[in-house]
Amino acid sequence: MVVTQENVAVNASRRLSPQEIADALRDRIRAGELKAGDRLPTQAELADEFGVERGTVRQALRALQEDGLLSNVSKGSPPRIAPRVPVQDEPQPTMVGLSPRLTEAFGERRVRIDIVCHTAETLMLALGEPVRQIHEGRIRPESIDVRILLPSREINLAFPVPVDGGGEDDPVHQRWLAMRNAQGQVLQHNLLALRSTHGTDVHVAFRALPFTPPIKLYLLNGEEALLGYYMLTRREEEWGNQTLDMYDALGAQSLLFSFHKRAGHRDESFVEESQKWFDALWETITTDLTLS
Repeated sequence: MVVTQENVAVNASRRLSPQEIADALRDRIRAGELKAGDRLPTQAELADEFGVERGTVRQALRALQEDGLLSNVSKGSPPRIAPRVPVQDEPQPTMVGLSPRLTEAFGERRVRIDIVCHTAETLMLALGEPVRQIHEGRIRPESIDVRILLPSREINLAFPVPVDGGGEDDPVHQRWLAMRNAQGQVLQHNLLALRSTHGTDVHVAFRALPFTPPIKLYLLNGEEALLGYYMLTRREEEWGNQTLDMYDALGAQSLLFSFHKRAGHRDESFVEESQKWFDALWETITTDLTLS
């Protein structure tokens, strides 16, 4: 629900919740009505505006503080709008850097995420945090559109591959395929479940890449691109009753480089060109990927 001054009167017959007040203030921050460094109105002024008790306002402000949107929070002085946290200059491992970036992206009303990767393992785990915040009511996207490009089961992968070569029933390939399918199914289920639990308009689509991607790429709302390079290593992995000796990439440990439109012309160009490349690739590939 979007709360504005125009509909406060309409809602006068019922008390607004702390979450609804927090959402209204969050919308003003995103719209630029409240900018970094601006002081919020006093609790008394906010209580009068929204027609609630001061305790309800305090709970709303506490939620905004937990989201990192307020600074200088203290008794006796209205808090200020916190400066936007800049994108990390230093690359981080994908497992560390992806979740907070996805959570911020899911804070928008209309979420669009495009991904190229080798399996959906890291993405599946990183989506846990924004999905949790949706269930808690801390973020409320109206629509979520996710497009994912994963390698086709029909190709000869560049990695993972067995050290001693593979045959027709290559167990390394079978293990990768089982992981790709299971992770994709969990990811799809968790997102589509938001339709029934929150009425969110959710679309998740997979298409089959005819090659092994040498990179992982996450495009967030057309505003940010996260790029990671797969680094190959030799490792052993238990699977069933076998020990598989393979050349593989540990995607969760790949360094993730962030490019954001607000960081300057160079980053803006990279984001725009990456989005064009993904859109063209998506339209070229017409084979839907089956998670089975």
